Amino acid sequence: MLVAYKYRLYPNKEQQIYFAKCFGCVRFIYNRMLSDKIEHYKETKQRLNNTPAQYKKEFPWLKEVDSLALANAQMNLQTAYNNFFKRPEVGFPKFKSKKSHKYSYTTNNQGGNIYVSDRYIKLPKIGLIRIKKHRDFEGLIKSVAVSQKPSGKYYVSVLVECDEIEKLPKSESEIGIDLGLKDFAILSNEEKIANPKYLSKSELKLRKLQKDLSRCQKGSKNRNKCRIKVAKQHEKIVNQRKDFLNNLSKRLICENQTICLEDLKIKEMMSNKQISKSVADVSWSEFVRQLEYKAQWYEREIIEISTWFPSSQTCSCCGYINKRIKDTNIREWICPNCNVHHDRDINAAINILNEGLRIRTAGTVEIA
Repeated sequence: MLVAYKYRLYPNKEQQIYFAKCFGCVRFIYNRMLSDKIEHYKETKQRLNNTPAQYKKEFPWLKEVDSLALANAQMNLQTAYNNFFKRPEVGFPKFKSKKSHKYSYTTNNQGGNIYVSDRYIKLPKIGLIRIKKHRDFEGLIKSVAVSQKPSGKYYVSVLVECDEIEKLPKSESEIGIDLGLKDFAILSNEEKIANPKYLSKSELKLRKLQKDLSRCQKGSKNRNKCRIKVAKQHEKIVNQRKDFLNNLSKRLICENQTICLEDLKIKEMMSNKQISKSVADVSWSEFVRQLEYKAQWYEREIIEISTWFPSSQTCSCCGYINKRIKDTNIREWICPNCNVHHDRDINAAINILNEGLRIRTAGTVEIA
């Protein structure tokens, strides 16, 4: 199986210049090839199969960078171009912008020209670069992707072909999860996991940094310094959120054999201006994605139930459906049929678990 490991890079000034050349050449060749494809299709109504080698005579400075980086840019463009003709709804390939401040290139391991030691990584055409190797890996390196964030930090993602990950012992525990905004997750065992709200906690600082940025003259050095400060703050928020989601998803996967949750329509929620920022901050889709791939690694079950299942309105004891609970302001209620007192979210989590187990028993669910 293929697993990616991401590390922080510390290039010197000469290496930073080389990376800038690579990022620029990859962006240039991608845009130039896309432009030529568009013009050729307008004239002939046929697709153009162009390669980076065709441009090296006209632009000799393309030879200064790793040829595999240019080849991977061609493959990415060709994939995006073919996908558009197969499924137009995915959208036509877009030109890469220099102003995005997100740069990257990918190169492949050929004949051991890439390797990682305790303190350095060797890359083609540049040699040894300092690396923060915070964890080890075993397996054959297939490729690496070097990237620079808007904050100016450099990272490398090492794609490794390794043996199957050691499976976890089977657990008898099964759990339902009700995802929310006030509490990030409510479990069917009555545990409530608080929403960390990293973005809202940093809003005051971000507002000040954004004001400082807006006051600077465009193109000035001070504006670039302020831009980096804003980017670093956003990167910190992203890192905090990813750390929280990784730790929580790993804990749930280790403790439970089966996890049941709702198939939320997040795109529709994002169209609601009142809650869109909170939905983006809570990052449910990333949490579900992490649960799914970790479930595949460790042979766990992820069962998603329909969005339209009335988990909050149904009594988890007798099955009575209380239409009044559509009002989200009602956080606790007593079932009119069996007189059991319910916490709205815990009751929903229990119903999600019961519905997920019912679907699994009926054999109508795909297991991640």
